[in-house]
Amino acid sequence: MDKKADPTNPVLLNTIELLQKQDAAVWNEVAENLGKVNRKRPEVNLSDIERIAEEGDTVIVPGKVLGSGRITKEVKVAAFKASRSAKNKIKEEGDFMFIEDLVEDNPEGSEVKIVK
Repeated sequence: MDKKADPTNPVLLNTIELLQKQDAAVWNEVAENLGKVNRKRPEVNLSDIERIAEEGDTVIVPGKVLGSGRITKEVKVAAFKASRSAKNKIKEEGDFMFIEDLVEDNPEGSEVKIVK
């Protein structure tokens, strides 16, 4: 059984609260992952996103995106955190945004893939 985090990061707390207010099941799953202790949150490399995502997809990483690998497709990537190199590489082909920005753009959570 995963230990639940008691996050103190105010940005993390606000993001989880925003996600829990949404009706879509996808946002509840993302909130659950963000609520885990830090070491249990997903860390995803760009190579993982490249392998899973199709051209034009929107993917959510309920944790951190790391810069290992590259993106050759036009994809939108939303995450709680990303390394500087990951952000720069994503922006070369697609778009990077934080999870709360994606919730504002797509509150129903339609046509998004969770990558963890």
